[in-house]
Amino acid sequence: MKEAGFPLGVLLLFGVAYITDYSIILLIKGGNLSSTNTYQELVRKTYGLVGYLILSTLQFLYPFIAMISYNIITGDTLTKVFQRIPGVGPDNVLTDRHFIILLTTIIFTLPISLYRDIAKLGKVSLISLILTIVILIIVMVRTVTFSPQVPKSENAWIFAKSNAVQAVGVMSFGDIFENYCRDDNLATFGRFCYGVTVILTFPLECFVTREVIANVFFHGNLSTVFHIVVTVVIIAVATGVSLVYDCLGIVLELNGVLSATPLVFIIPTACYLRLSKERWNHSDNLISCLILAVGVLVMTVGFVLTILHPQECSHGKEMFYCFPSNVSFHNSTLPP
Repeated sequence: MKEAGFPLGVLLLFGVAYITDYSIILLIKGGNLSSTNTYQELVRKTYGLVGYLILSTLQFLYPFIAMISYNIITGDTLTKVFQRIPGVGPDNVLTDRHFIILLTTIIFTLPISLYRDIAKLGKVSLISLILTIVILIIVMVRTVTFSPQVPKSENAWIFAKSNAVQAVGVMSFGDIFENYCRDDNLATFGRFCYGVTVILTFPLECFVTREVIANVFFHGNLSTVFHIVVTVVIIAVATGVSLVYDCLGIVLELNGVLSATPLVFIIPTACYLRLSKERWNHSDNLISCLILAVGVLVMTVGFVLTILHPQECSHGKEMFYCFPSNVSFHNSTLPP
């Protein structure tokens, strides 16, 4: 909403939700028309080996980049939690994001990711869901109690901003606790819940990346040794990237426009249009053409804007309104 403008941001939420739902329906219809049961089989039957490899690449990149972003969020979030522990100063190892990322990877995400059966992650997903509800409640409470401390922004209610396309790329992710002050105890508890949720979600993304590799290179079956090796390599590379690069904004934007957009907007509609036997002016065909055009536009424009106008990398930076003197200055200079 910050990137798109509040009114347009709300409309984008509903619009992308509708397109996502409609794309799933198109996948089902495409599967029925092609007598296939999976996304991969549908694309392979529709566009051959090249289409299958393109889809597999995108299906690998999307969760893999998400894993990188989860590590960045974990490092940013949990370091602020540990800073609130008495006796933990700025020079303590627990406030080092690199150490936190390595620690959570070795102790939590790697062991959980080694499970072969995704059904065993059911309890983990339940915990993550419960913590997400807790996070939502905390954000709602702070909306009421924290708002008076934040000065009014200029043009806060403008309908649309120039970065609306980039906003689509970061819609599914957002390190919202970066907006709260470090001495906020409720926000600190929220950061803890958020960090745990991200850690528990990481193995689900790893499962997808490993499954793609297994399908493309090992005909869907990994021996125990290869299962361990592939898992360790995937997590090691994702962790290494997150240790070297810590700008979350551009990571999320590129993942959204280059991976998510083709997977949700472009490929399902392209498959359906190729398989459909309806007249060109049938509603499904017209809507599919519209979604396909929007997807290509979002991917192209979003990529160009992300490269030309990347988001500022401000990870770990305390917001200006967390300092009373700055709030007084801004309140005195902003119009009522």
